[in-house]
Amino acid sequence: METLGPIGVGFMVFLDNIFPPIPSELVLPLAGFTSSQGQMNIAAAIVFATIGSVVGAVLLWAVGKWIGIERIARIAVKMPLVDVDDVHKTVDWFDRHGDKAVFFGRMIPIFRSLISIPAGMRDMRLAKFLLLTTAGSTIWNTILIVAGFALGENWSVVETYAGYFQNLVIVAVVVFVIVWIVLKVRKQRRKKAAGLDTTEDDHIEPGQFDS
Repeated sequence: METLGPIGVGFMVFLDNIFPPIPSELVLPLAGFTSSQGQMNIAAAIVFATIGSVVGAVLLWAVGKWIGIERIARIAVKMPLVDVDDVHKTVDWFDRHGDKAVFFGRMIPIFRSLISIPAGMRDMRLAKFLLLTTAGSTIWNTILIVAGFALGENWSVVETYAGYFQNLVIVAVVVFVIVWIVLKVRKQRRKKAAGLDTTEDDHIEPGQFDS
């Protein structure tokens, strides 16, 4: 950031989208602090951070579009405990809540990067994806940069509390996965006890998940 200024901020945020170990929770408050020292324009930092966010998100959207929902569905149904119905439920959920997921997902650690992939898989219109991603990213970037600007030399406080938020998200995901596994195992056991076939049809028809 010292060398490239706002462009460096944008580049680091772009990397955060495709390589999460470079956290925006560290980069953005530091950019705000740098702005408070008069070494960077805060508006430019927000603009370039948002550009970096959007470019990274579009790259992952393109990856999701290239993979396609049918290809990932064929892989999913071959995994333990997953069946075709699970894939349909997930697709239906995204079809109903995809707009909100993309917008709010830009403000949630981990999901910030991942949400772009299912958006591409479901072939969300690029114009809509760009609008939602830009709006969500602008809000998130502005909050962290302005917080770093306001706190000055105490900018690292933002990273600390953002880290708590990220840990909370990770715990929530782990709990959700554990509960899902327990429920699926119980469901299969009940089927076996009732003498029902637990094998699901894993054949995916072409165009089965078309909108």
